[in-house]
Amino acid sequence: MPHTVFIDGEAGTTGLQIRERLAGRSDLEVLSIDPARRKDADARAELLNAADAVVLCLPDDAAREAVSLVQSNRVRIVDASTAHRIAPGWAYGFAELDKDQRAAIAGSTRVANPGCYPTGFIGLVRPLVAAGLVPSDFPLTVNAVSGYSGGGKGLIAEFEGVAPAGTNDAFRVYGLNLAHKHLPEMKVHAGLDHTPVFAPSVGRFAQGMIVEVPLQLWALPGKPSPADLHVALQAYYAGERFVEVASGPECAELQKTRAGAGGYVAAMDPEALNGSNRMKLFVFGNADGTQARLVALLDNLGKGASGAAVQNLNLMLGLEEGAGL
Repeated sequence: MPHTVFIDGEAGTTGLQIRERLAGRSDLEVLSIDPARRKDADARAELLNAADAVVLCLPDDAAREAVSLVQSNRVRIVDASTAHRIAPGWAYGFAELDKDQRAAIAGSTRVANPGCYPTGFIGLVRPLVAAGLVPSDFPLTVNAVSGYSGGGKGLIAEFEGVAPAGTNDAFRVYGLNLAHKHLPEMKVHAGLDHTPVFAPSVGRFAQGMIVEVPLQLWALPGKPSPADLHVALQAYYAGERFVEVASGPECAELQKTRAGAGGYVAAMDPEALNGSNRMKLFVFGNADGTQARLVALLDNLGKGASGAAVQNLNLMLGLEEGAGL
C-alpha cells in the first residue's frame, strides 16, 4: 500500500516542483485539498493529520501554524520554510551534512529542509571546519547569485513581466541590511562561531545558483593550499550520489581564460544543474596558492528546495533515497 503525502502549499513554486517529482510514483499517493478550501483550517487540519507525511511549502508563520495543527504523532513533516532550521527537535535536512545525518533524518518525524544558499555554503565550509583547515572562528564571506524563481511568485512576475509593470534589470543585489533569514542556519550547521558576511544577488534567469566562498589562505592558521582544500572536500563527499567534487583537471580547465567576441566570458553556467538534485563543488586557487575561491553549483529549486525535500521524504518513509530524483 503506498504512503500518503500531503503538500501544504502545493500551488507555490516549490510545491509544484515537489508534486512533479512525485508524479507517477507507485510507492506514494499525493493527497490534494479542494482549491476552494486551501485557507480552511479545518480542511487543512484533516489532511495534515490523515497523511503519512506532510511537506510544508509555506511562509514561516503559516508553517508554524500548520505544525500546530498536526495532532498525530505518526505524521512525518518536512518543512521547506525557514521556521525550524535551527529549532530544537528538528533534524536538518541536508543528508550529506555528515556521516550521521541520514540516520537522523530517517529517525525523525520533524525535518527542516535547508535553504538554497545555505546548502551551497554549508556544503563548502563544514567539511573544512571539520578537518581543521578553517577555524570555527574565522571570518568568512559568501557571495551568491540565484535565479529569480528563488524570490517566489512576486519576483517571478516582476522579472517575467513587461516594464514598467515588470523590470528590465539584468542583475540585482539585495540583503543589504546584512540580516538575511538564511544566516542563522549558515552559522549553526557550518559549525561556525560567527555569522558570515552574506552578499546575495539575483540574475535574469529563472533557475539555478552559484554560491562562492573566497578565502585568504595565507591568513588561515595552517596556511593550507588549494590542493589541501580539494582533498578534504573529496574525502568528505566520497561515494555521495548527489554531491560531487569536481576533479583537479576540471577545475584547472575552468580557470583558463576564455576570450569571446565581446571580451572575456564566464566559464561557469549557473543553470548547468537545473532540474536535478545534484550539487557540484569546485576549488580554484591562484598561482602561488595564497588565495582560493570555493564554488558550489546547484539548482535553487532542486537540491536547494524540491529535490532535497523529496530526498528527505524518501529517507523518512524508508524508501529508496533517490526515488523520483
